[in-house]
Amino acid sequence: MKLHKQTQIYKGRTITLREDLLERDDGSFTKWSVVEHPGAVAMIPLDELGNVVLVNQYRYAVKENLLELPAGTCEIGELPIETARRELREEIAMDSTELSPFGGFFTAPGFTNEFIHLFIARNLFPANEDEPDEDEDIEIQVVALKDLESLIESGEIRDAKTIAGLMKYKFFTNSD
Repeated sequence: MKLHKQTQIYKGRTITLREDLLERDDGSFTKWSVVEHPGAVAMIPLDELGNVVLVNQYRYAVKENLLELPAGTCEIGELPIETARRELREEIAMDSTELSPFGGFFTAPGFTNEFIHLFIARNLFPANEDEPDEDEDIEIQVVALKDLESLIESGEIRDAKTIAGLMKYKFFTNSD
């Protein structure tokens, strides 16, 4: 397909909605809506016992609290590892001496370009807590690795980035 025109429909704080006019190979035209996103990070913070530090926070879009990996949106010009450090400080008041990239994934490539960069955070230490975002009310919850699968199965963890990150960690680090 060939792009003919892009029209910005909406620009918000973290997303932009655009509509693209595309020409198909057969000469016909179609429109495609795309949610542009600057990218995000999600961290798998592990305490000294190998437990995962999760956050429980209210998510307005679904009108309920969700148990999630600490995560956040990249600011313009900010490298993903810088976002990861900032979000660790904001959400769990910790930093890490071993913050390792762990791949990532597109969240919903049918309509958005959002890519989440995963990091594993080991050797956590208390850090000066950055001010949380004004819309965040976060509770920290430390969970043993062995309990994560049952929390996902029971529906206590329903956030896709958290499920994807934890399952990737489980399957690619041989952790139980």
